[in-house]
Amino acid sequence: MIDSPDGFSRDELAILRRLKTPQKIQSFLDSEIGYNKEPQGPTCRSPRRVLRDRLAHCMEGALFGAAALRVQGFPALLLDLEAVRDDDHVLAIFQQYGHWGAIAKSNYSGLRFREPVYRTLRELAISYFEHYYNLAGEKTLRNYSRPVNLRRFDRIGWMTAEDDVWEIPDYLLGIAHTPLLKTSMTRRLNHVDARLQAAGRLGGAGS
Repeated sequence: MIDSPDGFSRDELAILRRLKTPQKIQSFLDSEIGYNKEPQGPTCRSPRRVLRDRLAHCMEGALFGAAALRVQGFPALLLDLEAVRDDDHVLAIFQQYGHWGAIAKSNYSGLRFREPVYRTLRELAISYFEHYYNLAGEKTLRNYSRPVNLRRFDRIGWMTAEDDVWEIPDYLLGIAHTPLLKTSMTRRLNHVDARLQAAGRLGGAGS
């Protein structure tokens, strides 16, 4: 039975309402939602499907985080981190006491939660830099987007859609991104230390 203007059922809302803080949302993503390696091909599940299938990759985890934050009264905001020779990473972001934090799904431990201690979105984005690397050990993070409020996608029912919601990642790919580094800096970057690489992969493989 659907009893929410956002389309969630009572049982779904009961789960989401128990996730009363950003930290609890992240803990749920880490402990209850497996990493979606897309064995049957690419997907972009809605938060409802993430809850049902108990699977999410980076994009799906960010959508789930944004929906859970919305249920708790936060705006549903995403931030896209853009990389070279690597996949983008998408965060569900929030503000508390005037500072930014983030919720994220990743099998790299350093690319997940951020406490709300960052004064600007640039500070938040750059906090991921040392932990953002490809299999060759290159530090790959380069740019970050502006915040995207997912209310613009309410018309497609992004929180409870049964079809993949590709319109959202397509939109993120098309918007302007702000560089984090000067070109001269990128030429002098070192590879990631092997110990940091090993620590980042604790808990799973993939990105």
